Amino acid sequence: MTFTPGGGAPLVPTGLAQSGTPNQGPSHAGLSEPSGWVRQWAHLIVSGGSVLDVASGAGRHARWLASRGHPVVALDRDAAALETMRDVAGVAALACDLEGAPWPLPDDMRFAAIVVTNYLHRPLMPRLIDALAPGGVLIYETFAQGNETVGKPSNPAFLLAPGELLAACAPALRVIAYQDGFLPQPREAFVQRICAVREMRPAHTSAAENFARQNGADTVERTGNAAATQVLPLVRYDLTG
Repeated sequence: MTFTPGGGAPLVPTGLAQSGTPNQGPSHAGLSEPSGWVRQWAHLIVSGGSVLDVASGAGRHARWLASRGHPVVALDRDAAALETMRDVAGVAALACDLEGAPWPLPDDMRFAAIVVTNYLHRPLMPRLIDALAPGGVLIYETFAQGNETVGKPSNPAFLLAPGELLAACAPALRVIAYQDGFLPQPREAFVQRICAVREMRPAHTSAAENFARQNGADTVERTGNAAATQVLPLVRYDLTG
């Protein structure tokens, strides 16, 4: 495994980073544009929050997210592709085998967002969900059954069954948006894509309940009609960006 921090920029992998000056990496010339799905939902990532880009390739998303001020860890097995990000400020690239080797990151490393596009290895899903920090956002987009009729990939191992991505995220994550269908552009493809959040949960402790009561929180009912206290405010997930 090779770990290459780009541009000497610090990472904040165990929590949500504070906002700072956006890193301006080199031009994206020669790379595909970031996915429209990623661009659509990136506003939900906390300002300055660290991002994990899984199967990043040469970093079309890692570079774009770093330019928005997010420290990024980019994982891919292609060391040559990762090497192209060596001088990109805010990106740390890690060459690793995501399918035939142990998870390459510390078990307690959490991210404000995880981005996956055009990649599917089903055994990784629980690990990715676990790697989301409270409030963290999963932005995932890949190919679905039906794609074999229009091109590659056509191997069923790489194609999601109807509703599969949605089922993989529930009930651990709150689904903000989900699509399962056909896209005519930029090339014909059957896809599934999801934006889901690991919501923060109130601690069910007497200390939390005392805090809530002191601050005027309303009570709600638990199973068995025992009173509980909801200590967290309602979160508004902006659907318009």
